[in-house]
Amino acid sequence: MQEKKISVPLIQQAMEGSDASPWYAVKLFTSNQMKVRDYFQENGLEVFIPMQYRVYEDENGRPKRKLRPVVSNLLFVKKSITALEMRELVMNGQFKMSVVTKSREVREYYEIPAKQMVEFKAMCNPEIEMRKFLSSDEARHKAGTPVEVCYGPLKGLTGRLVRQSHKYYLLKDVPGISVMLKVSRWCCRALESS
Repeated sequence: MQEKKISVPLIQQAMEGSDASPWYAVKLFTSNQMKVRDYFQENGLEVFIPMQYRVYEDENGRPKRKLRPVVSNLLFVKKSITALEMRELVMNGQFKMSVVTKSREVREYYEIPAKQMVEFKAMCNPEIEMRKFLSSDEARHKAGTPVEVCYGPLKGLTGRLVRQSHKYYLLKDVPGISVMLKVSRWCCRALESS
């Protein structure tokens, strides 16, 4: 399969076309991910589901590619209503789900900052093939340096520079899922820790 190139405008467009609204991560306890997405959209909310191409064989034995969700029990909802209204939508819906909270003790919804979500969405573009998805636990165990990409099509993205199998990746972590993109370490600048 031929590798596709990432176009610079794709990343820049994703960064420029966003507002400052944070996002919620919603865990599902049902297999009807697309119906839950439709439920939120019918209530006027923007929804994002990380997708990737999967190869399968058709009835003639030929390989085909189909766009499928990366995980079936997670989606992201843009915060355009109050936390109380969101709680009512989650509780009164016909689907079993919960919004990720800050911790077990602090039951407030965890809000993913807009810039972090824009970068995550750009890194989840299904056209990018040198990408890996990890669980949050797997990502937490990866040692890395906070960096910003200074050159190339990923310019402006931030994350952790991690090494795996003698290759370097930019790791972006959000609640429930993480994504790694192959990157040259020479294109990255270490960020000062606060």
